[in-house]
Amino acid sequence: MWWHRFTEPCKSAVQRATRGRGLTETVEYAKGLGQGTRQGLFRRFVRAFIHFWSYHLFLRSRRTSVTQVAGFRLTVPPTVFHPKVFLTSKYFANFLGGLDLSGKHVAEVGCGSGILSLAAARAGAASVTAIDINPNAARAAFDNARANGLGDRVRGVCSNLMSGLAPRALFDVIITSPPSFPGEPRDLADRAWHAGPEYRDIKALFNQARERLAPGGVVYLLLSSDSDLDLLGELIHLAHFSARQIGEQSIYIEDFILYELRTFS
Repeated sequence: MWWHRFTEPCKSAVQRATRGRGLTETVEYAKGLGQGTRQGLFRRFVRAFIHFWSYHLFLRSRRTSVTQVAGFRLTVPPTVFHPKVFLTSKYFANFLGGLDLSGKHVAEVGCGSGILSLAAARAGAASVTAIDINPNAARAAFDNARANGLGDRVRGVCSNLMSGLAPRALFDVIITSPPSFPGEPRDLADRAWHAGPEYRDIKALFNQARERLAPGGVVYLLLSSDSDLDLLGELIHLAHFSARQIGEQSIYIEDFILYELRTFS
């Protein structure tokens, strides 16, 4: 059964792991990925409240919902990051819609509903591999691609980051909007929000991306201004990537920051 492509690899993965304004300056790693946002008491309280509300109403919901985002009709099953509620998905999808990905082989790490994978396919990608440690997300990406007429170019893979892919698989473009915050996730659903203490669960992401990137390839990375940009910038630098901030969008409680990563010698 095709469903085993999602469930079997993910069992072991879970066990192992239990447009905005354009900017051209290259980030100086001594300053991480930027200054970020000062975490005052009020801001921390607001973020904690939003997480509590979002977690209990959406991440832990047992209901499957259907929504429209960025021109796609998406079915969002329980435990899957909801692209209508969490605005990063729409912002990133709109950015991808402005790219020409004709003939490119693309991977999305942390696909959730699959909206970014669908946006990449709509932008012309020849193939898109939608990856998530959550089997419900991997299946949702596959189902949503098929429902939107893109099933011939998008496949879902359940994997802990890129560790479960075939050894020689290379990609021209890797897109990812990883969990923005450190802290122990409560469960599989909460891994869309929390990446473990000191970003434990995504520390291998940038090294894996470098190894999987075809010559001349690029990584598009979306983070929050409330992320630990110093620590993530260090991880990016250690993986031999240079970073360039290419977009930013502000909402009341945070900024979404989009980076382009390219390898250096």
